[in-house]
Amino acid sequence: MRHLFCSILPASVLGMTSILALSSVARAAPSAAQIYDYVRNDPVRLNMFLRAFPKGADLHNHLVGAIYAESMLDWAARDGLCVSLTEKRILDHACTHPGDSEFPAADLSHHTGSENALIDALSMRDFVPSAGDASGHDHFFATFARFNAIADAHGGEMLAEARDRAARDHVTYLELMISPGIGPMIGAGFHHPLQGDDLASAHQALASEIPALVQKARAETDRMEAQAKDVLKCGTPQAHPGCAVTVRYLFQTLRTLPPQAVYAQLDAGYATVKADPRFVGLNIVAPEDDPTAMRDYDLHMRMFHFLNGVYPGVKLSLHAGELTTGLVPTEGLRHHIRAAVEVAGASRIGHGVDVALEDDPESLLSEMARRFVMVEINLTSNDEILGVKGAAHPFSLYRRAGVPMALSTDDEGVSRGDLTQEYVRAAQTYDLSYADLKTLSRAGLDYAFVPGESLWSDHQPGQFVPACQTLPIISASCTAFLKSSEKARLQWALEERFCTFEAAVTHEGLYQ
Repeated sequence: MRHLFCSILPASVLGMTSILALSSVARAAPSAAQIYDYVRNDPVRLNMFLRAFPKGADLHNHLVGAIYAESMLDWAARDGLCVSLTEKRILDHACTHPGDSEFPAADLSHHTGSENALIDALSMRDFVPSAGDASGHDHFFATFARFNAIADAHGGEMLAEARDRAARDHVTYLELMISPGIGPMIGAGFHHPLQGDDLASAHQALASEIPALVQKARAETDRMEAQAKDVLKCGTPQAHPGCAVTVRYLFQTLRTLPPQAVYAQLDAGYATVKADPRFVGLNIVAPEDDPTAMRDYDLHMRMFHFLNGVYPGVKLSLHAGELTTGLVPTEGLRHHIRAAVEVAGASRIGHGVDVALEDDPESLLSEMARRFVMVEINLTSNDEILGVKGAAHPFSLYRRAGVPMALSTDDEGVSRGDLTQEYVRAAQTYDLSYADLKTLSRAGLDYAFVPGESLWSDHQPGQFVPACQTLPIISASCTAFLKSSEKARLQWALEERFCTFEAAVTHEGLYQ
């Protein structure tokens, strides 16, 4: 694949004087795969290698959880807000009676111990179970309430931070989960009680309110993007690298509310995806083990099934199987992934950790492989939240079953990481080859919801679609195909990045 694709690129793309020169040097130099084998047991050089390694996409990334605690505290200081040391959170107001337990966020720079305590509370940094904070699961999910007071006002700065980090991480595409305008959607649901499974009546009751809810969601997204563009200086000579990262959104809804509030979010969320091309799909989030989420799980899946008929063509990536026997009774582990696939119609599954505990896992895995249902693998958060890692994680099971996978970050700010960290962890834990890493990277774009046909036939990297099978000659049909498909253009750009990366690393003395 490398020689076929790279041979069609102009010398300027590869940083070589000519394709002929690249070919002659490449014969003498070790391949990128050989370089990877040299460094895979050297953690420092492996991290360097994989940081520069081109990554197709991060498809499971909650924007509000992607932000580091230091940024949250900086914004709180700038906004003149107060922090509580007893509650270990950012408050939504200025200090009225500053004291030992509350003081202005702007003063944290003079109180290093307090600042570090807040950073630990707002993230997983240095988490150690204690009598008052015994669970990584609970600590992780508690962080969001601790910085929620400032999240809405800084959406654009969050987006800018996420894009710049992705650029430094050599990520081509971000599919961020966001919830613009979700408050009014929830409120609308409480105005229209849901009667059992009468979803048609619920839809009809909300119909007149949906356009305004969608407009609010779009307006909030407009403001967020405008703010991010200003922060990143896009379109100016001082543009940040993040400006070059392609971004689309999944509308995320909350599963821990009463049924009528969940339904209203879903209905309005589907409508938002249909109305705004920046939104390419839908998800449902919050702890899957929450008692309300567990009780209503099957009802939620039926909601998705119903709305698929009302709003055809909306793609779903659903959190499912983010569970262990330590969190819920074994009865609760039997069917969540299967229901997400077979009832809700999910194209992708987020986490999927408990797949081996589902009823008839063999047939489920076979179905997922046959239908190309991709799993978004979040190794760090699965370790931090569920305590599942290494051989206990189903990563190897999915590989053995032929289920497509891509690595993702989940909440990289809360977890104090990035996508490179996920690649390093996967490489070190599961003895992955360089080809395996490229497969994971390519899968991110192949299964992204960005519009357009894939560059690859039947999800097989290296097997070009018919329009481009004349390579290394770029035919008129291939040119037209690339113009017609945003996804294929991003995939083409990823292959160009692989060519550039591989030409560079094979001549870097530090890797020899």
